[in-house]
Amino acid sequence: MYCASNPGRDPAFAAAAAELGALLADRRIGVVYGGGSVGLMGVLADSVLAAGGDIIGVIPHHLEDREVGHAGLTEKHVVASMHERKQLMADLADGFVALPGGFGTLEEVFEVLTWSQLGLHRKPIGLLDVAEFYTPLLAFLDHAVDVGLLRPQHRASIVPIDGVADVIEALEAWSPPPDLPKWIERPPR
Repeated sequence: MYCASNPGRDPAFAAAAAELGALLADRRIGVVYGGGSVGLMGVLADSVLAAGGDIIGVIPHHLEDREVGHAGLTEKHVVASMHERKQLMADLADGFVALPGGFGTLEEVFEVLTWSQLGLHRKPIGLLDVAEFYTPLLAFLDHAVDVGLLRPQHRASIVPIDGVADVIEALEAWSPPPDLPKWIERPPR
């Protein structure tokens, strides 16, 4: 689960994080997330725990030392770097969902999308489009397809999800894109 370390201005963001945490706990689906106690991360974790679910946090030392790590998780891994955090989160996860977030959330989503494109994993990646937060980003990706910089098959690897109630079904319905050779334009010889 990728999400912001702040709540944002729209209360719908925190409401979706809380609803999603409760839904996953109710379905006995464990959560892996960034280990924070603040913002949407904290809302998500508190919701999972309140509903009796399991949640694993992965947080780098520099953030744990600033006391933003969640103290009550089912399991917490304190790692040396952001790179190690992202790798461990990806290794522990069966799929990825992004709630609204800023640079960190976007960077994490695009990294697992790139890894998918390169064939490094075959796991679903969903964007929970709370209050149409991801609508402009999805339009941009459609534009990247239109101008020939992103293959339609790779664009299709992103699962847009309209509501919390649709998350599990949308990810379960996902199928991986076909293996495609790397798209490199070479000049004629």
